[in-house]
Amino acid sequence: MEPDLSREALNRWRLLLGSHAEESLEGSGVYQSSEFSYQELDSILEFLYNREYGEEQGYRKEGGRGESALTVPSWLNKIRKLFPKKTVEILERQALDRYNMTELLTDKKVLESMEPNMTLLKNILQFKGRMKGEVVKSAKEIVRKVVDDIRRQLENEVQTSIVGKRNRHKRGYTKSMKNLDVHKTIRKNLKNYDRKKSRFIIEELYFHSNIQHHNKWNIVIVVDESGSMMDSVIYSSVMASIFYKLAALKTNLVIFDTKVVDLSDRLDDPVDVLMSVQLGGGTHIAQALKYGRTLLENPSKTIFILVSDLEEGYPIKEMYRQSKEIIDAGCKFLVLTALDFNGNATYNQHAARVLSDMGANVAAITPDELAQWIGKVIK
Repeated sequence: MEPDLSREALNRWRLLLGSHAEESLEGSGVYQSSEFSYQELDSILEFLYNREYGEEQGYRKEGGRGESALTVPSWLNKIRKLFPKKTVEILERQALDRYNMTELLTDKKVLESMEPNMTLLKNILQFKGRMKGEVVKSAKEIVRKVVDDIRRQLENEVQTSIVGKRNRHKRGYTKSMKNLDVHKTIRKNLKNYDRKKSRFIIEELYFHSNIQHHNKWNIVIVVDESGSMMDSVIYSSVMASIFYKLAALKTNLVIFDTKVVDLSDRLDDPVDVLMSVQLGGGTHIAQALKYGRTLLENPSKTIFILVSDLEEGYPIKEMYRQSKEIIDAGCKFLVLTALDFNGNATYNQHAARVLSDMGANVAAITPDELAQWIGKVIK
């Protein structure tokens, strides 16, 4: 039995080390390439990880001895059959992030076969400029699935922290579609059902009541769209769209690099917001803050949120001056060096200290914590 175990162990080492180790293993006298039992797995892994080796490292591409070469669609199909879901996500992430396999994003069928997740969303935002026609439509659907999932995770926390728990037993008097009690409205109007015409005649609408009375606050969110801020851009857009739906808040969303773009009129659809973002480029924070100041209607009831790594591309004194104007106007000024669930913020620490000394709240926080912070301020 010992030789069989040795051959199995060598087969595993061959799979781990790759085809470049085959000649050395054959010299052991026990391993034979014709008996290699992991050929399919090996070809799948080599399709991705052989990209690590190039002629600059002393490797030369040679004619293979295996089956015909894999294509990206066939590779995706095979990894889904042979690996668990978590492993598939790791392979897809490395294909995009490490080996720049943009075919995954520019081929409609390949894109649609991928698992919608945060990594895929970020790559779509990075490479959407290369997408054309039907691929863009497919990309938007993926973005929508991921964004909807993020929104569902956050909506309840925002609702509870800012507006208060919804009382579904007490009839409300804030007559808006957001508070419409659909089930009660149908139940109370069942007696008015017209069987001949198969329709309801609604005599009266019923609404949920909120424990907390609406207290209109203005939230201005100004977001740096440089490449290092991608996670924060995504969460800022989703949070802004949730705030937008709350009657207690008036929300503005501004995205900037060296130009400033006001996306406040698109907040009903965060997918539209994200597909408008152009990641990368320079950074002019002072200009964005100056524009944000034009949105102030009632500074004492305004929460001004700057989401940025504070790496200003222009003279930084102007950024400080604009920040001081916002604070002196009476706004609650929150500077977020990161808004995501990772908390790994890389930012200009000196600028953060200066802004903190001025009276700004400077932090890297999660979306949940942002909702709680805003809730405390407006209550």
